[in-house]
Amino acid sequence: MTTEPSPDTLPGLLDHARQDYRELVGLGLSLDLTRGKPAPEQLDLSEELLSLPGGRHSSADGTDVRNYGGLQGLPELREIFAEVLQVPVAQLLAAGNSSLELMHDCLVHALLGVLPGAESRWVEQERIAFLCPVPGYDRHFALCERFGIDMIPVPMTADGPDMDVVEALVADDPTVKGIWCVPKYSNPDGVCYSDATVTRLAAMNTAAPDFRIFWDNAYAAHHLTDEPVGIADLLAACAEAGNPDRAFVFGSTSKITAAGAGVAFFGSSPANVQWLLGHNAKRSIGPDKINQLRHVLFLRDAEGVRAHMERQRALLQPKFEAVARILEAELGGTGLATWTSPKGGYFVTLEVPDGCAEEVVRRAAQAGIVLTPAGATHPYGDDPRDAVIRIAPSFPGLAELEQAITGLTVCVRLVGYEQRAR
Repeated sequence: MTTEPSPDTLPGLLDHARQDYRELVGLGLSLDLTRGKPAPEQLDLSEELLSLPGGRHSSADGTDVRNYGGLQGLPELREIFAEVLQVPVAQLLAAGNSSLELMHDCLVHALLGVLPGAESRWVEQERIAFLCPVPGYDRHFALCERFGIDMIPVPMTADGPDMDVVEALVADDPTVKGIWCVPKYSNPDGVCYSDATVTRLAAMNTAAPDFRIFWDNAYAAHHLTDEPVGIADLLAACAEAGNPDRAFVFGSTSKITAAGAGVAFFGSSPANVQWLLGHNAKRSIGPDKINQLRHVLFLRDAEGVRAHMERQRALLQPKFEAVARILEAELGGTGLATWTSPKGGYFVTLEVPDGCAEEVVRRAAQAGIVLTPAGATHPYGDDPRDAVIRIAPSFPGLAELEQAITGLTVCVRLVGYEQRAR
């Protein structure tokens, strides 16, 4: 139950918040909640990778992983992640360590080459635009800015992007070429796309014949509860709807094994896979197959991935529970904030009163608590409401995290009560 302070109680609440903030600054903290990086303890779970593949240097089909070739990646690794990413093995590529690189390359190849179904290269067209569900992932937005792609914000709902808005925008405008999607435990609010949303994305009418869904399934296996959420198979839905080339599926082991030395994946229709392979053949003679073999030997199969992610969950879940506990204890009932309770992924979204997020982040930085910049969850860094703050609980130790979240709540109370007192 939200309790709005009365004119009589507000001065006392504000004085108390100011005193708490002075004490917070006096602690001389140096804490960083900016990015969703795995903690060292999470990375230690994959320490065995560093001793693999040992003396072995051939894959299941006899390929010498030390040599050139194998542009599509090791079949046995693709078999492991075909189930995780909901992509048939033959339509899945295993590449280098970064799915962001694959997204970057797909944009470059669409700009400079011709996508299946396209009438011309994107670079030859007067305007290119992407739909951006908000709040969303800042690196997606950075890619659009890098290539001069206009960004159109679309509100998020509990079921994914507002499909009424999406369908209206893509139906009549051929310059709208794509949409960014983090469909499972989305960054930053933890939303999982409903089956109805996936069906509508697959079947909707688009004015652009080369429209693409950039399906960044970064958290496909990253559960935080005993009840893992499942999402519908987008590739199958697109094929069934008669739009087989619509989806680009991306994933990686970055937050599964070694964040800087994992394996990235691309899945799509046969036509899109051949399109990407054709372009990739001109920039590489093959991925790091030794690293791919390491992952095969370490993870073994899809069940091995699930077992490994349970070990990851054991480290992450207490941190997310701590965030929820502190936010409720310090801000519950104040009317100054709402927050998400994700069932997976890497982030918690904190919403503060309109016009307060940037000031909360600034005050936190002055107290030694560094947060992702306010506005980073929106295209061009502009949150029109100035209300959304992304919390990344994964990297700090539990004691540091508790200290940082407690300090953050002090800043929220200070800024919120200052705004009400104006």
